[in-house]
Amino acid sequence: MMRTRPLKVALLGCGVVGSEVARIMTTHADDLTARIGAPVELAGVAVRRPSKVREGIDPALVTTDATALVKRGDIDVVVEVIGGIEPARALITTAFEHGASVVSANKALLAQDGAALHAAAVEHGRDLYYEAAVAGAIPLIRPLRESLAGDKVNRVLGIVNGTTNFILDKMDSTGAGYQEALDEATALGYAEADPTADVEGFDAAAKAAILAGIAFHTRVRLDDVYREGMTEVTAADFASARQMGCTIKLLAICERAADGGSVTARVHPAMIPLDHPLASVRGAYNAVFVEAEAAGQLMFYGPGAGGAPTASAVLGDLVAVCRNKLSASTGPGESAYTQLPVSPMGDVVTRYHISLDVADKPGVLAQVATVFAEHGVSIDTVRQSGKDGEASLVVVTHRAADAALTGTVDALRKLDTVRGVASIMRVEGE
Repeated sequence: MMRTRPLKVALLGCGVVGSEVARIMTTHADDLTARIGAPVELAGVAVRRPSKVREGIDPALVTTDATALVKRGDIDVVVEVIGGIEPARALITTAFEHGASVVSANKALLAQDGAALHAAAVEHGRDLYYEAAVAGAIPLIRPLRESLAGDKVNRVLGIVNGTTNFILDKMDSTGAGYQEALDEATALGYAEADPTADVEGFDAAAKAAILAGIAFHTRVRLDDVYREGMTEVTAADFASARQMGCTIKLLAICERAADGGSVTARVHPAMIPLDHPLASVRGAYNAVFVEAEAAGQLMFYGPGAGGAPTASAVLGDLVAVCRNKLSASTGPGESAYTQLPVSPMGDVVTRYHISLDVADKPGVLAQVATVFAEHGVSIDTVRQSGKDGEASLVVVTHRAADAALTGTVDALRKLDTVRGVASIMRVEGE
């Protein structure tokens, strides 16, 4: 039976995403009512600049007092799309205390304080949903948290930042340098005026922490994620990748150790074979590759950012939370029963592509090979070219621990015949 009394929604933030959430709630009101089993009503919108004209939103709903809005007591669901740590954290916990469940898109907050927020939700019998926090419109968190709840996920490998993928794709397809590709991304609106969070991997690292926690049923915080940006990737790196039949992507990689006793989470540029599904992800799109014990290999692909795509994920969570409200239940919360430790980057085992600038004279290759052998790093292939006394030596290793590779590179830098280490790139997806 359809309930006539509406469920009341408070919207915190009315920027690109928030305004789309409000628009869809209005234009799809009848459909949302039918899907939920009760009407939903936008009861208030908290913003910083109340004088700004917001098309389709009743000015009477707009307020600058977000705290008072979530404390009203008649709010059923709070949608938080303001981002950042504070005041978002305080507003979410206040919402729980005053009877509201929460839908959030706040990846930074969830990666830093997800455990505390989940605990607060449980304490007050509320829902905390956040599909929009990772990969925009792509359904990913709910499949990991619910559809694969009976399976064992061993690896999550993905492109989770559209800005960096656009830049790297442009460098690969046109031969553009990093700055040129970044300038184009900025002009097209893919990159912020300050792109640091994207290009230095902070955004992807927050998402990796969330994904690893859900996939492996353990607590992974942002500080646990190894992070390396992609600002040092060059056209020469792409040329080397092409010679190996690879391209370069900024990847978020979450893995369960082979013995099942620990997990790792990392973000860094990596070469990936052209026949891997992630290699064909172009432009500002996102894609996540999941490897599970029973389900096998799964691929999730789609737009990872933008107002409408992210709002789609927010509205999906809103429908789920409202249904739970009507049935006086809550959905799945945090699952961290495994309490697995997060291993340091030094324990991660993978392949490496190392470019060295060396003297062009006999015996150099033997010296370099000896250093690799002394550190227990096995060489797969070597390519050397040079003239006029200078040469380039490209070494591709078999799988080795990051700590062993670090020791190898430190020792190589001490050789008189090695002029410098031009680049080090991990090779993934094989």
